[in-house]
Amino acid sequence: MQIASRHNVLDVGNMNDWQRKSPLDWETYVNKMVKVAAIERHEYEGWVLTVDPVSASIVLATFLENEKVSISVVLGHAVQEVEILKEGDDEMKQRLSCIFAPEESKAYSPEELEKRKNDLKTWLETNHIPVTEQGESGRTLCVAGVLTVDPPYGPEECSSSNEIILSRVQGLIQGYLEKQQLVDANA
Repeated sequence: MQIASRHNVLDVGNMNDWQRKSPLDWETYVNKMVKVAAIERHEYEGWVLTVDPVSASIVLATFLENEKVSISVVLGHAVQEVEILKEGDDEMKQRLSCIFAPEESKAYSPEELEKRKNDLKTWLETNHIPVTEQGESGRTLCVAGVLTVDPPYGPEECSSSNEIILSRVQGLIQGYLEKQQLVDANA
């Protein structure tokens, strides 16, 4: 029994080992129920929403009664061990992805979001801006490897640590969306 359980346990030992992991390693924990052992014998359980790539902090979601959600953050330097308790099914992944979804994205059907994503991706590629899809379901667009755009793919959903690139791409997307609205209005 000891060998089987060790397979699912990441024995960090030195707390910096968790911080040294790559974002791809951390992504394998997303949408999974985990138990995190932290310093001073603290333990946390919840569904992994994300791991911050800079601080290695783990963002956990726990569902309470009446559809309320509790969010907790375990600081990366405090993480000693992470044990995967359960894989998330498609329904759970959908619930988790909606926690921080802006209200306006909830107004779009999955088909409409897919069309918005594909239209924006095509437009960026037409303008010679490198763009890829990332994340498990390919819902996030990654622009030039330094900026991400999440559903519903507007300027507010852009994020980048580079303020200049963030500002320029937000301006481009804003202009693109305004042109789209004019095209739709005239159609």
